[in-house]
Amino acid sequence: MTNSPITELTTRARDVFRLVVDAYLETGQPVGSRTLSKLAALNLSPASIRNVMQDLEEFGLLASPHTSAGRLPTEQGLRLFVDGMMQVAEPSAEDRAQIEASLADGGGPIESALAQATAALSGLSACAGLVLVPKHERVLKQVAFVPMSGTQALVVLVAGDRTVENRVIEVPAGLNPSALVEAGNYVSAMLAGLTLSDAMARVRREIEAERIAIDRAAADLVSRGLAIWSSDGADRPVLIVRGQANLLDESALGDLDRVRQLLDELETKQEIAGLLDSAREGSATRIFIGSENKLFSLSGSSVIAAPYHGSDGRVVGVVGVIGPTRLNYARIVPMVDFTAQSLSRLIR
Repeated sequence: MTNSPITELTTRARDVFRLVVDAYLETGQPVGSRTLSKLAALNLSPASIRNVMQDLEEFGLLASPHTSAGRLPTEQGLRLFVDGMMQVAEPSAEDRAQIEASLADGGGPIESALAQATAALSGLSACAGLVLVPKHERVLKQVAFVPMSGTQALVVLVAGDRTVENRVIEVPAGLNPSALVEAGNYVSAMLAGLTLSDAMARVRREIEAERIAIDRAAADLVSRGLAIWSSDGADRPVLIVRGQANLLDESALGDLDRVRQLLDELETKQEIAGLLDSAREGSATRIFIGSENKLFSLSGSSVIAAPYHGSDGRVVGVVGVIGPTRLNYARIVPMVDFTAQSLSRLIR
């Protein structure tokens, strides 16, 4: 009788099931029939409630821990609740104001704004916040070559999306410092507005045609500087995580092994990024519950994620939260969705 659709449940069973889930999401503890019998909304005896809970357990929607007479919703039960019974409201005015305030400063790099939004979402949801940085080929704005030693130079790239990153490259011993200045000026003046790949192709063509407007040493610096950016683009961190400490609240003290496992999983950023990336496929907020994703089969965690869009309307990244399956889904789902909408407006 597993995989039962909600239409197979009686009205009484739906009422009991909803109350069990609501109580579990609020307390994180098993819910007993005597507790439910005290709720005016049911008007059922403890014996009647026990019978209904037994039926729900046979459907695979509830489970009974060995240490308690109460019941907990299973992952299948949580999925049924989220997909068919949960009533989602708009984020509160206070929640919206905090999210928008985190994005109010538009003067810094876009990754800084993404980190601030993620931190705000983490604080409001009491979970760890996640954001997948937009996947797009960066456009050059400015590049500087700064001498570090006789054989090394620091390459500073400022991209069109306001990100600033540094790399160290080897330079020939005794290189004239003027070549570093010339290389940076050339990139900023002649290649600004181009993507890395387009800039690389242009420099290569001009070198081959012997039309490049800088000397050979500076041209070599430009080629190597752009090459190092292109070669490690796929290895750049694409995931920002904020608020891991929220996972260590009082409710986690009785289940430290699970929390420790989750914190370990958060260290595998590429796998988390891959999970979030799957949320790009739809336009709506997605919810991954527990072992539905093998990455969280041990920690039993849930992820709520929503895509955000660029100026052309295409999905460029994903924002969300991760925490125990005992999340306030009805509150957090619209909160994540609103954050995604806010990020879309910011990027546009």
